[in-house]
Amino acid sequence: MVTDRPLTLSVLDLVPVRADQSTGDAVAASIGLAQTADRAGYQRYWLAEHHNMPAVAATNPAVLIAMVAGATERIRVGSGGVMLPNHAPLVVAEQFALLEAAYPGRIDLGIGRAPGSDPVTSWALRHGAGGVEPDAVGHFPEYVQNVVAMMDPAGVGLDLGGREYVLHATPRSTSVPPVWLLGSSDYSAHLAAELGLPYVFAHHFSGNGTAQALHAYRSQFRPSAAASEPRTFLTLNVCVAETEELARRLVRPQVLAMVALRTGGELRPQLSVEDAAEVTLPAEHEALATSMLERWVVGTPESAYARVEDLASTFAVDEVMLHPVAGAFAGSDPRRSSARERSLELLSELAHLTLTQRQAPALTS
Repeated sequence: MVTDRPLTLSVLDLVPVRADQSTGDAVAASIGLAQTADRAGYQRYWLAEHHNMPAVAATNPAVLIAMVAGATERIRVGSGGVMLPNHAPLVVAEQFALLEAAYPGRIDLGIGRAPGSDPVTSWALRHGAGGVEPDAVGHFPEYVQNVVAMMDPAGVGLDLGGREYVLHATPRSTSVPPVWLLGSSDYSAHLAAELGLPYVFAHHFSGNGTAQALHAYRSQFRPSAAASEPRTFLTLNVCVAETEELARRLVRPQVLAMVALRTGGELRPQLSVEDAAEVTLPAEHEALATSMLERWVVGTPESAYARVEDLASTFAVDEVMLHPVAGAFAGSDPRRSSARERSLELLSELAHLTLTQRQAPALTS
């Protein structure tokens, strides 16, 4: 893909927890990462929703978004995403209408259908207080439309015994955050196309089916008030360092965590780079690790940015959301994620350098 401007780069954060960190440390490190992204010119910073996982502190996107938006100046902040079946639609609408009121023009609401947790935790989230109805996943399309309608400044009317009762997510909104549908299968691609909403396929998580899902979304898209044409971007796991060898060392802790997740292994806080280097996987698990790394972007700034551009061209997008997955050495400041910050800085510097080179006038004799 050849353009006269650099790719638009954004960030996805799961708020990882290392073995040397408390939850507070991990949150502080993510706020520092967001501030780095803000200074480096990244477009948006999204926070995920996962529950009851030893290595992930992103349990409540709305709370984290408020923290990050308050600690940054210009970057858009959103959810990547809110797992809607876990929540009452009105609660989500209220949270994001309030965030948009506090930080107008800077909030994105990304919505997903997956549980983001194990079955027991899903039950506790949905039914522990008797709130969300049992078939929340089956009602997902209805819930999405309810959230969108409730955030509208006009509110949404309910017919109760022949009388209309109007619900407002917030008393006097002047703007509404854009709603994105997220998915790792083609289900949300079809729904986003039908509703005319922006859509993102979780390429960083599965790496399979991306082209098919994006084709389904683009070919079936129906223009709406939310979007006049298909709107999407690509998500990628990235680890960038000054040398290939260092990048490979830094990414190993995340590789081991993902292998454990995919194979039913023990889930634990992320190992240090040194401890991860000492782990020997069974041959079949090492093969899985190699296969995953082939879909990730790991290397020097030059090789990594070239790979990002190639993938953006392959999937015909001009925005890429990077999930920085670099680990940390033993003894690192627990309230910082220096290698993750460095990944973002190196790619941003190269993106701006590429723009300068493309805009430079051609030399003539």
